[in-house]
Amino acid sequence: MEFVDCRVETWVERFPINGKFRISRASKTEAEVVVCQITSGEFRGLGECVPYSHYGETVESVLEAIRETAEGLGDRITHDSLLESLSPGAARNALDCALWDLRAKTTGRHAHLLACHQPPRPVETAFTISLDHLDAMADAARAASRRPLLKIKLGGEHDISIMHAIAAAAPRSRIIADANEGWTPENLPELMREAARVHIAMIEQPLPAGQDEILASMPHPVPICADESAHVASDLEKLGDRYDAINIKLDKSGGLTEALRMRDRARDLGFGVMVGCMVGTSLAMAPAVLLAQDADYVDLDGPLLLARDRSPGLDYAGSIVSPPRADLWG
Repeated sequence: MEFVDCRVETWVERFPINGKFRISRASKTEAEVVVCQITSGEFRGLGECVPYSHYGETVESVLEAIRETAEGLGDRITHDSLLESLSPGAARNALDCALWDLRAKTTGRHAHLLACHQPPRPVETAFTISLDHLDAMADAARAASRRPLLKIKLGGEHDISIMHAIAAAAPRSRIIADANEGWTPENLPELMREAARVHIAMIEQPLPAGQDEILASMPHPVPICADESAHVASDLEKLGDRYDAINIKLDKSGGLTEALRMRDRARDLGFGVMVGCMVGTSLAMAPAVLLAQDADYVDLDGPLLLARDRSPGLDYAGSIVSPPRADLWG
């Protein structure tokens, strides 16, 4: 579907994080997001993205990429033209999701009618425990131990002790361990064995992208999920002997359009599917909830990590998140 006489606007919003969000290579106390609005006639569509410095993105570079793309496409924008004119990443995500929202608004047909195989339902999301010293992480896991799925950030020298402490603090929760590329080929075998010993459900991106060949030649006592190694559908073919699952994030794939292709290709190749997120608001999570309808794991807890979310937002009941209402997105 082509939209004509389009006007693209962007702005930056900041949302405080409840405490501090820390992974193996960075920490932050607020979510800085870019909002994109595409207007056509009386209708407007919204999309949100989170620039990620690890991929060379800044707020300024994302704003500039959106502006240049909008100028290059003129007043006629389609999902295909976005895929052709802009690389995967946060800028394309904001534009693509705004276009999905605009299409829903102009046609009066919910986005889920095109994005989902069946009417959308609430899904269960993981809840993230940020990287911290052992006692703090154990306390946080204990406080969240009624949640059925926890995701713990690792990548430090005390990872084995942390995995044991978390497993003891939340014995009824399934646990995903996310190393964020923080392990090495030397310590990987021992860490994998200990993860299996405490019944970790999955390990996410243990080694740096592009340095993960060893995963093809070693046992996987715990399933391994690609994150930084998998951005778009064309990445997946070469990962089949290294990973058991793929983490799809809209800010990596560059929007819902490519993410849906990535999900379908992952299923074709036999991968498990995880749908994840950066730390953003309900506007960023809304299209991902549709993507997550048939996912094996869902990690869309961004708003749960914020001190305040936007309003209207998604409805969270504990770890259950409902599909977006039309007054939010789609």
